[in-house]
Amino acid sequence: MVSGRASDPTEQTAGGAGTAVLDRPTAGDTVAPRGRRLALSRADLVIGAVYLVLATYVLSGQWRDTHNGYLVKSGQDQFMWEWFFAETAHAIAHLQNPLGTHLQNFPDGVNMMANTAMFGVGVPLIPVTMLFGPTVTFVLVLTLGLSGTAFAWYWLFSRELVRSRFAAVVGGLFCGFAPAMISHANAHPNFVLLAALPAIAALLIRMARRALAEESGTDTAPSPAGWWHRTRQQRRDTILLAALLTLQIALGEEPLLIFSLGFGVFAIVYYLHRPRAGLRVLRGLAPTVAAAALITLALTAIPLWWQFCGPQSYGSIDHGPMGNDVKTLAQFPSESLGGEFVPGQNVAINPTEQNAYFGWPLLILVAVAAILLWRRRDRSGEQRAGYRVVRAGTVVILGFGVLSLGSPAMFGTHTTGINLPWHWLANLPLLDTMLETRFSMAAVPAIAAILALATERALAYWQISLSEPRPLIWFAALALALVPLAPTILPVTHRPAVPSFFTHGTVERYVTDGSVVIAPPPTRLDASPLRWQYAANFDFPIAGGYFVGPMADKKGGYGPIDRPTAGLLMDVKRTGHIPRIDAATRERARKDLRYWNADIIVLPPTRNADALQDALNQLLNVPEQYVDGVRLWDVRGLS
Repeated sequence: MVSGRASDPTEQTAGGAGTAVLDRPTAGDTVAPRGRRLALSRADLVIGAVYLVLATYVLSGQWRDTHNGYLVKSGQDQFMWEWFFAETAHAIAHLQNPLGTHLQNFPDGVNMMANTAMFGVGVPLIPVTMLFGPTVTFVLVLTLGLSGTAFAWYWLFSRELVRSRFAAVVGGLFCGFAPAMISHANAHPNFVLLAALPAIAALLIRMARRALAEESGTDTAPSPAGWWHRTRQQRRDTILLAALLTLQIALGEEPLLIFSLGFGVFAIVYYLHRPRAGLRVLRGLAPTVAAAALITLALTAIPLWWQFCGPQSYGSIDHGPMGNDVKTLAQFPSESLGGEFVPGQNVAINPTEQNAYFGWPLLILVAVAAILLWRRRDRSGEQRAGYRVVRAGTVVILGFGVLSLGSPAMFGTHTTGINLPWHWLANLPLLDTMLETRFSMAAVPAIAAILALATERALAYWQISLSEPRPLIWFAALALALVPLAPTILPVTHRPAVPSFFTHGTVERYVTDGSVVIAPPPTRLDASPLRWQYAANFDFPIAGGYFVGPMADKKGGYGPIDRPTAGLLMDVKRTGHIPRIDAATRERARKDLRYWNADIIVLPPTRNADALQDALNQLLNVPEQYVDGVRLWDVRGLS
């Protein structure tokens, strides 16, 4: 065995932390690492395949039944996302504008850009949607999102942070399958497919390294060839950064905003002890980033205008308090081994927003690892780059963890009365539309980076002596922290089949130029009729729906502004009680039918269907019909 000073093995081995030298200028850094380190190896492909298998396992319940299976904890969101993917394919196939539609919320319509329709995958996957249906597209995006995000962070860690591939695998695994990712995999593909974010980070890191190399004079390429090479490289960086930003905007703007804030704080703290290096990086990156931002703005100008100024656009959304309960930081997520055997108090705002839930063993492990790595210095006393990563990552974890608690802080669903920073930030532009609970997702890659660095340091001890016990202690602690967070298969239920009235094309006989009104119209509480519409190939628009649109005060809200008749029918379905229906009520119903330009009202099999049937007969005075499994009222004469 090799003997040596075991207190800091990374000083003597190539396996030590500190590969993430964001500010270490080296000659030829723009050429040699690119050819040697960026190419995918066979091991990389195997690791990517393992991530894909794990993602498929998590979503295997939905994969087994893509026809009628439904993720239990998605609420009504799976119906909404399937509708988004189906409507995008329909619009493109019929050469219609995909940015807005009147197929839902007729006649006002829906602003698709203001509803995170994810055109970045919805458009490329149109063949999948048209051949296999939107449910396959939905579960495919979720599966590729989990595995692709894990692999992208692994790729970044293995190229820029650690030399140990195993350490990078650990970091990538946590990023792709963190509790927040698994929770959003129930319903929110825009918060699962995040692979473009580490790609943006990798590009910015390499740009920073080159900027320092050029200013320090270590870029020894001769002029004018060196100048031409740098200019060509800057053009490539500008185009690539603009492409990545444009792609992420098409996938989800809120994750991009959270990432930008987190990465910005990370960079500031990273260069805090070397401000001159930070200023050199800022000067070097500013022209490229500014040019990329202008190109991105040019590429996305029309969609962004439509989102903020187009039909059915809105300003901010009043979500109300949506912070993490303090208990969510230390509890185990519901869809995990720890959640199965040691369930905690239900304090999440809903099952799809378990954005913290790191578990107390992981919090302790990360705290201990950060403290130990924080104090490490090399022989010259200069802090290693890897340890500056730990310090910057720790600040991100603490800062964004506090932001995610909202204001005031809650503990076990009870308010503490303590106002936190979100109290002063909640009304700032852009932030006023965000759910503060999601800020804790910025801590995920920071935690992963600390785990990767600590894992590499532990492995380095074995390079000195295989009898060294510290690696065994670390890996035992790592297993105790991560095994309880291991995801379980997301639960799936069987949803009822679509009424044959829609699947057999019967609906076409009753619709001319008007809409179909479901009794009651779909809302965020029951969006299943959206499935009936895309199952009928969008042959008719529907009243109501599930989307984000402007309310009476022009702020965003979920679903349409309820018409009186829609509210009446929803009450009847909920309670089974029919209110007094008089002439005024009938007149309001006729006015609503005219507003909706309704052709027919359809009552499918549903809860309290008999009460709804009686209420509609009293409202309409129109003969009802029973056709292909539904009751309907032809109201073209009334509307």
